[in-house]
Amino acid sequence: MIAATTYSKRPYIPYIVPFAIFAVCTYLCPLFHFSLLLIYPIKTVLVAVSLIYFWKTYESEIKFSFSWLAFISGIFVFLIWVLPEGLYPQMGHSEFNPYKLASGYVLYFAIIFRMVGASLVVPLMEELFWRSFGLRFAANSDFKSIPLGQFSWFSFIFISLLFGFEHHRWLVGIFAGMIYAGVLYHRKNLFDPILSHGITNLLLGIYVLSTHQWSFW
Repeated sequence: MIAATTYSKRPYIPYIVPFAIFAVCTYLCPLFHFSLLLIYPIKTVLVAVSLIYFWKTYESEIKFSFSWLAFISGIFVFLIWVLPEGLYPQMGHSEFNPYKLASGYVLYFAIIFRMVGASLVVPLMEELFWRSFGLRFAANSDFKSIPLGQFSWFSFIFISLLFGFEHHRWLVGIFAGMIYAGVLYHRKNLFDPILSHGITNLLLGIYVLSTHQWSFW
């Protein structure tokens, strides 16, 4: 793992690289006709490796602890994510139905990777990018000079909007971004929005597998 001082001149690199890897794999791999069964495991592993590689840079921001606020917020975001379905126009459409792509052990492999990636890797990667880097960078380009969880109206609104428009369900995405930011502002610990985000995605995965509403994947 790389020491935090390694990127003192470009401190944004450890926050941007994992997010960029995920984005490139998500949007470019389909152009080269990569199998949907391979894209998610590949990007999950690559992002996880990059997070481990840069871990020393941001480990001081993530203090492992349990928070009822994070737990309840994660459940609440899940509810607002699924309940308004069909009530507003979405940006684009995506669907991952593993039952159409595989069977047997390959099917279980695809589902496990999707659940692990969405519940563990994605929340860590996105919260580092949006809530640790993004919220502070929007307030000051020297983002490391801004204490984690320091409130700014501009960065709160701007980053919440960007987070929302990153997702097909942009409206609830904006509210989700606001809630995760609110958890960080209150707790001053990045682990809390990571936990909240992870609970949301875990519940969403369980919901998808239970109801076969594959459009949420």
